Amino acid sequence: MRDVMGIINVNVKDDILDELTYSRCIASVPFGGNYRLIDFMLSSMVNSGIQNVVVLTLHKYRSLMDYLGNGKAWDLNLNRKDEGLSILSPNVFYSLKYFQGDIQNFYSNIDFFQRSRQKDVLITRSNMICNLDITEVVNFHRRTQADITFLYRENDDLVEESPWRRKLEIGADGRVLNLEQGTEKVKGKKVLLEIFVMSKALLIDLIESCMINGTGDLLHDGIIKNQENLKIFAFPAKGYLGVINSIALYYKHSLNLLKPANWQELFFRPGFIYTKAEDEPPTKYMRGARVTGSLLAGSCVIEGKVENSVLFRGVQVKRDAYIKDSIILPESEIEEKAQIEYAILDKEVRVSRGKVVKGRKDNPSVIPERTII
Repeated sequence: MRDVMGIINVNVKDDILDELTYSRCIASVPFGGNYRLIDFMLSSMVNSGIQNVVVLTLHKYRSLMDYLGNGKAWDLNLNRKDEGLSILSPNVFYSLKYFQGDIQNFYSNIDFFQRSRQKDVLITRSNMICNLDITEVVNFHRRTQADITFLYRENDDLVEESPWRRKLEIGADGRVLNLEQGTEKVKGKKVLLEIFVMSKALLIDLIESCMINGTGDLLHDGIIKNQENLKIFAFPAKGYLGVINSIALYYKHSLNLLKPANWQELFFRPGFIYTKAEDEPPTKYMRGARVTGSLLAGSCVIEGKVENSVLFRGVQVKRDAYIKDSIILPESEIEEKAQIEYAILDKEVRVSRGKVVKGRKDNPSVIPERTII
């Protein structure tokens, strides 16, 4: 897989998690106690042998750059020419209004792609919760001599979660017969995932064609509108998969991790999911603490009661405080007799003594970072 470049496309339209993406891009949103959303696709690429990974950013990428660093946590700090982890930002001479889609950002970095030694590219969004063997996809792509190979999922839940996502019709040999566009609808439950493989030469050609035609979106304008001229195949995505495109889905998939089968499938098969390690002590459970059915990161201090929740590192739960069905991001503090239920608290939130934060299962309450209640 040395001849495949991985491209994680962090697009402006992905900043759809309300309070959680006010000051960070979606790729750096914390997930699962110790991880960030970008860890899943980044780890899948590394586990599949991809050694040249590009993160294509647009805005609010300071925390992402700080988190990724030189790529050491993912074994991407390689001392080899033109390989490792590269973070590409847009041309500073253009305002965000210039970027109508992702094509302009691809084009502003086109010289990087032209200089790379890889033959093929794997392009994906950063909000996919999955653990993929990309080698299978690339081998299928080359065996069928496809122009483009998409991953797809045939799943009732995914159709229900994202009714606006495009569906596709597939032949017996895996060739895509029809891709939804505009008001046209395709029957069935096969949902297109924004994970696809193509040659680097075709990518450059599509970028330049879209720029000439004044269109802005690689998937819609470059591929779907030209599907009749392209040999497109589809490959099924295996294992646990979630597309985090709303607060409701972030909440759902976070609490899904409390089921051991989901945790094992997502974090250990077919490979491990890696993250940036923090030097921190283990969580301390004080006298009177009670924790059931929950996932806690390190360096928490628990004196109260926690049920069916996910707590990130450094969270403090004081005596007689109660947390249920909630997600508490790093360094937050829940003081005595406070109650948190059906809520998502961003980092460094402080809930004062006796205060109550309560949402609904279908509409969790979201508290922005560094808020004092």
